[in-house]
Amino acid sequence: MCLINLQFRNHPTYKLIIAANRDEFYSRPTAAAHFWEDEPHILAGRDLTQMGTWLGVTKQGRIAALTNFRDPTNIEAATFSRGAVVKNFLAASTSPKDYLRSINPKDYAGFNLIVGDVEQLMYYNNIQNKSYEVPLGTHGLSNHFLNTPWPKVSKGKESLTSYMARTSTVDLEEIFAILSDAEQAHDALLPTTGVSLDLERMLSPIFIKTPEYGTRSSTIVLITHDNTLTFAERNYENGQFKEDRLFNFKIK
Repeated sequence: MCLINLQFRNHPTYKLIIAANRDEFYSRPTAAAHFWEDEPHILAGRDLTQMGTWLGVTKQGRIAALTNFRDPTNIEAATFSRGAVVKNFLAASTSPKDYLRSINPKDYAGFNLIVGDVEQLMYYNNIQNKSYEVPLGTHGLSNHFLNTPWPKVSKGKESLTSYMARTSTVDLEEIFAILSDAEQAHDALLPTTGVSLDLERMLSPIFIKTPEYGTRSSTIVLITHDNTLTFAERNYENGQFKEDRLFNFKIK
């Protein structure tokens, strides 16, 4: 997952809105969103190489989403796949704070994590090994820290805030349109993360499309004040639309 925009407890209809893109190599085997056979309460896509996930929910209303932390100068061998961090939270019943305290930050390459439910969301970064409660409002997360103002983060937050301010009921296509914005940022706005300028440009849009790497799926999670959860996933193959998945259920 390379971009997560969310609005938390700041709308008259929805407790939580998540609009996120997962960017990955096209060749990495992936299963579209489904209720897992081995963990039937988990709804998520699945990385078929390590069997973890990047974003998921449960029938009980647990939520977890992850992005990688981009720092090419600090790459170390990791014991476990980062996708296990999301999977393990969704499979557990411990509180978000207790779960974050159980993570050994040295077991994984750099990541950001958001975990919780509609009452409380926690943010954690294993590079700093720090966590805090996500405040009410609109937030954005890419491959640095929460709300670091990279162009795609700022643009995504502004677009989501603007749209939600003028609607009482979400049109999924409007949010998918936000997530499909492939405009590259101006060079003057690009972050410096240790990769080449050409690569910074290619990674700067909300929707990424390169010959071998790009946005594989867009996911929208909506939870209303009566705890009805909508999970919509749009999948892409080599940058082209492939299929949609849609799930609706009442949180138990």
